[in-house]
Amino acid sequence: MLITRRAAVLAGLAAPRLALAQSRYPDKPLRVFVPWTPGGATDIQMRVVCEIASRHLGQPIIVENKPGASGTLGPQALAREARPDGYTLSQMPNSVFRMPALMRAQGLPPPFDPLADFTWIIRMVGYMGGVVVRPDAPWRTMAELLGHARAHPGTMFYGTPGANTTDIVMMRLARLAGVEWTAVAFRGAAPNLQALLGRQVAFSAETSAWSDMALEGRVRPLAIWSSARAARFPDVPTFRDLGYDAVAESSYGIAAPRGTPADIVLTIHDAFKLAVHDPQHLAILARFDMPVRYLDPEGYADDSRMVNEQEIATVRELGLRLGG
Repeated sequence: MLITRRAAVLAGLAAPRLALAQSRYPDKPLRVFVPWTPGGATDIQMRVVCEIASRHLGQPIIVENKPGASGTLGPQALAREARPDGYTLSQMPNSVFRMPALMRAQGLPPPFDPLADFTWIIRMVGYMGGVVVRPDAPWRTMAELLGHARAHPGTMFYGTPGANTTDIVMMRLARLAGVEWTAVAFRGAAPNLQALLGRQVAFSAETSAWSDMALEGRVRPLAIWSSARAARFPDVPTFRDLGYDAVAESSYGIAAPRGTPADIVLTIHDAFKLAVHDPQHLAILARFDMPVRYLDPEGYADDSRMVNEQEIATVRELGLRLGG
């Protein structure tokens, strides 16, 4: 009986100690997958927001680039390999929804289910992007570029940061404007813009990674696909300004594997929310004309369901297929 009572007392003491041990999260560095090449707007923004969030968490956050597969290699690794312990996260681009929709449309099993395999933590920001050309390009305006494409159907090649990324809005524009052109997918913004400067493509359809280059005169923006003009480029029209209802304002955030405990999710969320609104981070967003698009875990999960439905509809509408 004495042994039984002693065991009960020890068990009672162990329980709060175990809870205390579990509440120490995080007690080691975190890892965040960024599924794009280093140097692009997403990579730069993520590195800054992770560095600020690490201060609030009290642990380093290691950014690991996983470019390729239209920005889905990070989420794939998250779904297939990571433990739901809060130590492995990933940036979540819209291709997380588009790729499975594309695969299912062709009767292929996707590598993950965007609604079942992730725990959505925080939506952070959105993209500004558009069409840029070299400074010596013969087209001074988007109308001139479209006119050339119309006169030379199928002969213009343009760069994108990945298959089925920015070329979606360009496909919509092509339909509305009655032109034919061909997307060339690169593995992120940096190689896309390098290909433009190297004359491998006629123009680039790219997120705001080109902003600094435009201010330096290294590229010339012709039009952007946001719903409103960018503050730093007030003279650059939107596609809507030009009469084409083609808008793309992809928002993104971070997620953890399915089954990550709620208290850990909230700890990560709180640190990144502070980081998103930190002046240092806001300065980076201003540099790339990226708007804050904050949502909490519940709001982000709701948004993911809506975006998933939109991407399924987009794949059907445009007849999209893998590899083209």
